[in-house]
Amino acid sequence: MTYTLFLVLIMIVAFLLILIIMVQNPKGGGLSSSFGGGGTQSLGGVQNTTNFLDKSTWTLSIVLLALILLSNFAAPRINTVDTSSEIENTIENREVQDVESFPATEPVSQDSVQ
Repeated sequence: MTYTLFLVLIMIVAFLLILIIMVQNPKGGGLSSSFGGGGTQSLGGVQNTTNFLDKSTWTLSIVLLALILLSNFAAPRINTVDTSSEIENTIENREVQDVESFPATEPVSQDSVQ
């Protein structure tokens, strides 16, 4: 139940983070300045909006990282049987099989091939 809650929260935070990043104006110019759009951008802008978007981006990214790390502890665990003891029992209880040994053959020389 808690793992599902973590997954839903991670999806919501990731979606909000994508929206916040898409709303922001590129500060380094990005692709818009390389195609001649850099001169049309107005300098300045609303500083409070930029600060809010920056802070919310960092906050959401930290929350996303924390939720991902915490979801690891809430992940359902599969009940595993101690397989090492089963393997050891199999090895200890196996029967040694006699393998028929083949007689050693002498190497073939060049003279016998022709």
